[in-house]
Parts: sequence; C-alpha cells; structure tokens
Amino acid sequence: MQLWASLAGVVALAALGNGQITKVNDFNAGPTKLGMYVHVPKNLKTPAPIVVAVHHCQGSAQGYSTETKYMPLADQHGFILIYPNSRSSGGCFDVASTATLQHNGGGDSQTIVNMVKYAVEKYGGDSSRVYTVGTSSGAMMTNVLVGAYPDVFKAGSVYSGVPDGCFAVAGATATQDPPGWSNNCANGQNIKTAAQWGDMVRSYYPSYTGPRPRMQIWHGTADNTLHYPNYNEQLKQWSNVFGLTTSKNTSNTPQSGYTQTIFGDGTATTAQLVGYSAQGVGHSVPQHESMDIAFFGIA
Repeated sequence: MQLWASLAGVVALAALGNGQITKVNDFNAGPTKLGMYVHVPKNLKTPAPIVVAVHHCQGSAQGYSTETKYMPLADQHGFILIYPNSRSSGGCFDVASTATLQHNGGGDSQTIVNMVKYAVEKYGGDSSRVYTVGTSSGAMMTNVLVGAYPDVFKAGSVYSGVPDGCFAVAGATATQDPPGWSNNCANGQNIKTAAQWGDMVRSYYPSYTGPRPRMQIWHGTADNTLHYPNYNEQLKQWSNVFGLTTSKNTSNTPQSGYTQTIFGDGTATTAQLVGYSAQGVGHSVPQHESMDIAFFGIA
C-alpha cells in the first residue's frame, strides 16, 4: 500500500509540474464548496513550503494565477502554490460568518486549511512553512486565516483588506450566496481601539497560546472600495496581537509614493509587522510578489 501511494504521488507531481495551475478534482474535504487549484513545480524538493494565494471578488483561481507572478517564483524557489476558487455568484469569499471566523468553526477558512492539509499529504508540502497572500476579498480572507489558524500559517501578506472580524455580519451563514457584506467595514467606519481589535483575533481561537503569524499589510490612500481607514485599523489590530508599541516610518519605500512602517524590531523581511501605505493608489495595490516571498522567508 505504501508503494502504491508513493507511485501515485510521483505521477501526480509529474502531471502538475507543467507551468500552469491544475484543478484538484479529488479534493472534497469541504466544509464549503470551494474549488482547489495548485501549481506544483517540476523537480520539487520536499518537504516544500506552501503559499496560499486567495483571489478578489469578481475573480477566480485561474485569473489570479495569471494576474500575479507567483508561479515563476514558485518554479525558481521550489514552493507549492494553492489557489482556492470561490464558487459564489460574485466570486467573493465568506469572511462574514461566525463559522469562518472561528478556529475549526467551518466556512471557507476551514476549507482552505483542508487544502493545505491535502497539499502536505499529496505533494510533500511542509506543514511548518505555510503562508498566505490575498487581494481585496482574498486579503480579508488572509487576515481571517492567520487569525483563526495561527497554528497553520506562519505569515500573511494582505493587499487592500480589512481587519480580521471587521466584515462580520449578524446572521450570516457560511453557505449563503453571495456572502455577507458590511458597508460600515468597507467604508472604513468600523473604528476600534487596538485592544478591541486584538481581542477579536484572540477570541477566534481562545485556547491558542503559541506564536502568531507575521503580517505584511498593503493599502492605497485612494481606495474607494475598502476605504483607507482600514489600513490603520489593521495595523492597530496586529500590533496589539503582537504586543508591539513602537514603529518607524520610511518614505518612498519600496518605491516613490509608498511609506513603509516597521513595527518593533527587525527589518522589512524579519519584523513581525510591516505596513506599506501607497499614496494616490486605489483599489487595489499592485502585487509585490518578490517582496512577499522574501517576507515569508522563502527567498
């Protein structure tokens, strides 16, 4: 049985390493009906890091794989890419229900975690090096994933998102279509203290006492979809979760018009929390893929 399982794994990797993403037809772990797509490089050295890349509303796994440039980096550095695919009518992920916010509560977040488990078992992924990145709805889900599953993810990079729990809607369910929507949150009107935001994260997995995933946050000042106040609210939230009280700003970094903020000790690639405010940039901030991978410690 072990021999057949090993041979099946080799055949699967050979079929996947084709420079494209591949739909995983036998993933059915649920609990929600997200599609699972992967990119597994040829000649993968296992155990390999895993990066979960989560698309935006009106998007798809296939679209996000070509809009972004993570696949060439995966081929270069040898990591597995997972692209969850929303099946809702608007292409958004559920970040509004209690189920998806809570650790092992169900919802899209738990389905994505089950995709990670699948990649560990089937492709030789390294469960100790799992990361997530997302844009807009995918950014909101990235915050939810690192909040509810700090035991799974080691770092996240968020492009134009909102704080973990900000989008919660009373009565929202994990299977409703479209997922719940919070105008107050989207418009940047959910303003809380850092401690209040931090308490929300801690409440989603109250028994957890281990290390928290490192976070990188990107947001444009001209964002009229998930408004700019959400940037500062995210930084307040994660700085409280990490217990960080000091920060340092650097203008025109990594490019003109961007302001980098590093919280606590460390550099742009080693600090627990790093923010990037993009002057005049709307929704959403262009992906900085190489910086994401460097922040994750893969490159």
